[in-house]
Amino acid sequence: MGERDLRKQIVEGARRLLVKVGSSLLVHLGEGIDRKYLDRLASEIVKLREGGREVLLVSSGAIAAGMERLGFKRRPSSISELQATAAVGQGLLMHLYQEAFSPKGIQVAQVLLTHEDFRDRRRYLNARGTLLTLLKLGVIPVINENDSVAIEEIKLGDNDTLAALTAGLVDAQLLIILTDVEGLFIGRPGEGRLLTLVRQIDRELEAAVAGPRTEVGTGGMITKLRAASLASKAGISTIVAKGTDPGILTELLRGEVRGTLFLPSPGGLKGRKRWIGFNLKPRGTLIVDEGAKEAIVQRGKSLLPSGVKEVMGDFQRGDTVILVGPDGCEFAKGLVNYSSREIRGIMGHRSHEIEKILGYKYADEVIHRDNLVLL
Repeated sequence: MGERDLRKQIVEGARRLLVKVGSSLLVHLGEGIDRKYLDRLASEIVKLREGGREVLLVSSGAIAAGMERLGFKRRPSSISELQATAAVGQGLLMHLYQEAFSPKGIQVAQVLLTHEDFRDRRRYLNARGTLLTLLKLGVIPVINENDSVAIEEIKLGDNDTLAALTAGLVDAQLLIILTDVEGLFIGRPGEGRLLTLVRQIDRELEAAVAGPRTEVGTGGMITKLRAASLASKAGISTIVAKGTDPGILTELLRGEVRGTLFLPSPGGLKGRKRWIGFNLKPRGTLIVDEGAKEAIVQRGKSLLPSGVKEVMGDFQRGDTVILVGPDGCEFAKGLVNYSSREIRGIMGHRSHEIEKILGYKYADEVIHRDNLVLL
């Protein structure tokens, strides 16, 4: 199948889309927010909706808008200044989105998220329910990280990551990341080789990608590559394209070869396993022996205490940890049945010895296979 036919097949089956818009498209330092761009974006999204598609927006620009409103020429460096700038800018940004969509008969809703909304299972399901209800009501969710209150421990870090996580949260079929370059280049954007199709993201590809962050944004091309990798694991296709090109969304949804298309991984994660796999900030690491790794990867088994060689970090029962093999490579992620202190006591022992060592036993497994996700 040719690339254009492949694209057409993917985009024709995408009824729910998540579009991420970068700060560099929305805000120009010294000039403020580009209202004409917002109006053009709104017009394109309305056309997509008229074609029977559901659309969610992840919008950068709150801090950048605050910088413009407050007269800052450079991104603040302190946490308190960043949070204050985001608080000023978020209201302005939503006001301008409302101005762009209201004349077209569309309502928008602000949804602010942090990593805790993805980490905590109950909050995860609540956020999902809210977003799906907004879509059912015909409202376009405009999603951003809650920068005005987020601290380092609960920050997602960039809106490319937020977009990928949200796409998984709502079962989107396609993630479109609009930026200020044509797509993924090997080498510097505009100078290197543009990749129009990426079938698999690996370390070699990450090492070959260049692209610095901007004065108003938090990420470069590497964050988009990692977002595409996250989406791929959830079975979601991703397109990174130049958002300043007029009609770019319409062209992409016709199957035109524009930007870079990242294909989804076969057998993408679903349901609870998707939530586990997308829990981005593990609380610790377990180093396991080769036998344990082989049993998990090749035979779909649970992790038993006998296979654990070392425990790194302090974590509690129910937390997420990374599994590392003897070669030092991460290969899985899962929810533990025991705390780090308890695992240090039982590692290397048989399951029938757990109660004798601890005085109690929650489970035979350190991590049950139902709570394990391969990376």
